[in-house]
Amino acid sequence: MSALSFKVDAKDPNCGARAGTLQLPHGEVQTPIFMPVGTLATVKTLSVDDLETLHAQIILSNAYHLYLRPGMDIIEQAGGVHKFMHWDKPMLTDSGGFQVFSLSDLNKITKDGVEFRSHLDGSKHFMTPEKATDVQISIGADIMMCFDECTGHPATHKQAGDSLRMTLEWAQRCKDRWVEREVDNQALFGIVQGNVFEDLRLESLAGTVDIDFPGYAIGGVSVGESKEEMLEVVDWCAPNLPEDKPRYLMGVGPPEDILGAIERGVDMFDCVMPTRNARNGSLFTSQGKLNIRNAKYKTDFGPLDPNCECPVCKRYTRAYLSHLYRCGEVLGIRLNTLHNLHFLVNLTADCRQAIMEERFPEFKRAFLAAYAEGDS
Repeated sequence: MSALSFKVDAKDPNCGARAGTLQLPHGEVQTPIFMPVGTLATVKTLSVDDLETLHAQIILSNAYHLYLRPGMDIIEQAGGVHKFMHWDKPMLTDSGGFQVFSLSDLNKITKDGVEFRSHLDGSKHFMTPEKATDVQISIGADIMMCFDECTGHPATHKQAGDSLRMTLEWAQRCKDRWVEREVDNQALFGIVQGNVFEDLRLESLAGTVDIDFPGYAIGGVSVGESKEEMLEVVDWCAPNLPEDKPRYLMGVGPPEDILGAIERGVDMFDCVMPTRNARNGSLFTSQGKLNIRNAKYKTDFGPLDPNCECPVCKRYTRAYLSHLYRCGEVLGIRLNTLHNLHFLVNLTADCRQAIMEERFPEFKRAFLAAYAEGDS
């Protein structure tokens, strides 16, 4: 079968929001969709059974981290990442371009690739676009990402321009390697860069679309720019990406940002924020963020979110979650993570339903009005 097919099921006539169906080798994904992040072939503290309980349709892992540990030899011996972690649904792998940005003190970037030292043991490695593609082919994810360079914020126009043009060269090299390897069960997505400059974003978009990929991502956001700047980038990019291919906004997780991007025509999202927040006691609810560390929750015997149907809200109280957090119990982190991911997976499912019923703007307004009541 083809590695990927995508169709738009419905569009809200009042905005750019759309609902689609993505067919991948390991199953069907209905969009809009939030993808839980399993960087090291595991979503922190959760089992595959938990992910199925959450109705997660697709998860994300990271080629950079898997390349360093456990290494490609072990992943290949296992028969690919799906068999290694016993996950039989779709997976997307980030190429490691963001890690090049976030671990910049350990690397040296040239037009040929990136020389970097492992953050684990200091060993030296050289990652090229071709090698990043080969690594992801070995991992076996349904969707692979081109190797790119992500500029920080702020960046000068020249820095962002030089970076995006190198990213375009790398994208072509990734595409060439993907074609050369004759991979018919893994799709490759291109990534639009250009920082917060409209002319550079449009230059990157045109060049990336010209290379022709099965899907496209908007990268280089959530790196220090304001929310307004991030949504401006989406405004410039999403409507200009091909209508018949999936659109993925990388690294964006706050509910209000997801809703804003869906309104502008984005289909796919991922972020480490819900799992990271869970470990810090910050929880999403239909009435806004809730900080379980606050003293008032010690004796609050109501559910975490009375409007949530996740296993945590149906069984446990705020007082119990507060107790677990204060004791440093691992169960507390696990339950918090389960809830936060359920919240975002369910939110995007509700967005899809609203789009199908042509009422997304009303849904967004009602959600944000209630969400603004949170105590942070």
